Amino acid sequence: MTSEKIHIVLVDDHPTVLFGMKAILEGFDDFLVVGLAENGMKAVQVCEQQQPHVVLMDLSMPKMDGLEATRRVREKCPGSQVLILTSSENDIDVAQALEAGAIGYLIKNAAVQETVNAIRAAYSGKRSLSPEALEGLIRYKTNPPSLEAPLTEREHQILVLLTQGLSNSQMAYELSLSTSTIKFHLRAVFQKLNVTNRAEAVAKAFEEKLV
Repeated sequence: MTSEKIHIVLVDDHPTVLFGMKAILEGFDDFLVVGLAENGMKAVQVCEQQQPHVVLMDLSMPKMDGLEATRRVREKCPGSQVLILTSSENDIDVAQALEAGAIGYLIKNAAVQETVNAIRAAYSGKRSLSPEALEGLIRYKTNPPSLEAPLTEREHQILVLLTQGLSNSQMAYELSLSTSTIKFHLRAVFQKLNVTNRAEAVAKAFEEKLV
């Protein structure tokens, strides 16, 4: 990689977003899009090949979601910064993305210049949060998840598999995630349901008609 341009990989499951964003970013002299990926699994492969400076990552994608992809990219490509660009304003998604290693979190309705500034900031190792994401993070930190907090789509999937008696490794295989990611989500599920173990979580799931 050269120091003349910021090398970028774009990750989104919508082709129009991918190619539209590519066209916009390559209009800036200091940007070079070196790879595109339509799911998290492909994103990890492309990043390993290209070793980009910045990865613009969506969250909701097939095969592997953006949270898991962010973890794997940060593990395999420590020189690559991951900037989340998603439509989700969910407080928990913001917190989990940052915990997974993302350096920033933007909402897809962000102005082009805001995205451009965030990419340049990520390249310099500086965090960027859209106003919505910052508010969500503050809410999450000041009001930790409780029984009333809604489960994310991924957490609900894991809760369903839990009620079916699957082990962590079986869940990981079923959802194409690592066992460490399953454990991460399980902790969040336990916290939200106000339980301490799998049996209590299953009982609470049926009691609250969550599955």
